[in-house]
Amino acid sequence: MAHKLLFEWDLHALSAAMGIPSQDVEAYFRDGRRVSFLLERRIRDSFPGWKLAPSEGAGFDLLDEAGGKWEVRSVSKNIYFCPSYMVGSGRKFAEEGFFTKLDAIGGYICSDITTFPKVPVYVIPSELIRRLYLAGKLGGTTAISRDRFYSVVVPELNALAAA
Repeated sequence: MAHKLLFEWDLHALSAAMGIPSQDVEAYFRDGRRVSFLLERRIRDSFPGWKLAPSEGAGFDLLDEAGGKWEVRSVSKNIYFCPSYMVGSGRKFAEEGFFTKLDAIGGYICSDITTFPKVPVYVIPSELIRRLYLAGKLGGTTAISRDRFYSVVVPELNALAAA
């Protein structure tokens, strides 16, 4: 499996097909809460044999051809690797739950939606996220900035791919 993909969309064709201005299309596709459903399907279709999770309430987004579970995340200003139930107002990070999540999934598929209509997609194994967390490179809650994603996670992923 490739560690990096590039999705490209035709902004003007989307705008025309949707009947809305291109700036509205950009706003929609750069909002992780909105575009995540489309990205999950685009990612699924990029890997033969992959399927969507059986429900939105599943603890993962995609199943690979061998039944492995994967989380889909968007890179915007920030990205987090802890379970979704640990993110938001009044919610707390719990290391044990984070490690349980890592043990249950093959990894994360992270799409940099800030660059839409060209969106780089990174396939990051759980083992790499665990190693970065234990080395203190993801901070205490696993929420890191986009800049840190590119200065820490992507170089480590590239080194892993080169090995």
